[in-house]
Amino acid sequence: MCGRYKLTTKPQVLASHFALDEVPLDIPPRFNVAPTQQMPVIRQLGERRHLDMMRWGLVPSWAKDLKSGYRLINARAETVDTKPAFRSAFRHRRCLVPADGFYEWKKEDGPKQPYWIGLRDGKLFAFAGLWERMVNRDTEEVVESFTIIVTEANQVVRPIHDRMPVILPPAAYSQWLDPGEQHPQHLKKFLLPYPNDEIIASAISREVNNPRNDYAELLHPVKDYK
Repeated sequence: MCGRYKLTTKPQVLASHFALDEVPLDIPPRFNVAPTQQMPVIRQLGERRHLDMMRWGLVPSWAKDLKSGYRLINARAETVDTKPAFRSAFRHRRCLVPADGFYEWKKEDGPKQPYWIGLRDGKLFAFAGLWERMVNRDTEEVVESFTIIVTEANQVVRPIHDRMPVILPPAAYSQWLDPGEQHPQHLKKFLLPYPNDEIIASAISREVNNPRNDYAELLHPVKDYK
């Protein structure tokens, strides 16, 4: 499961990394992103890649309200092509979710210990995501939302949690975003644990448990946390 992540990369780096035509200037750094919040995603519309703000927690087009979004923040890689809430989006509405770290909690005696997990070089990356559009039948409000695909954990994450989000290598971005690519097996080949030697994990303050806490100090390593 991926229930929190961070995105603190500068907009200019976002634009360069994802080959965007325009630099998004109004995205503040976020150190503790939580479900239901609006966050940027990258999707392919026509010939161009677009960065758009969407609600974290996928709301299917046929949903009557936003409640389903609370339980659809993640999609399992093993069933993403068959589960009714995700299968249409998997074929037609895939996206990249920019991030530069995510959080998981390790079960121990007493309170769970949070960990920051990210690339060894600390750089920007992208989760494999799906997006959806729902129109509220009562208010006609259009809600665009997304989910993050998760897979089994690699050897670095496994001692902390048995699942991890799918991190796509940049070489996979174009095929993942291509709306003309709809063959499940061509797409599911990307839904793998990220290489062990490129991931690091660090125990951090339990202040991250509160989604209202959103500041850089959350990432300070905690050496003696027991």
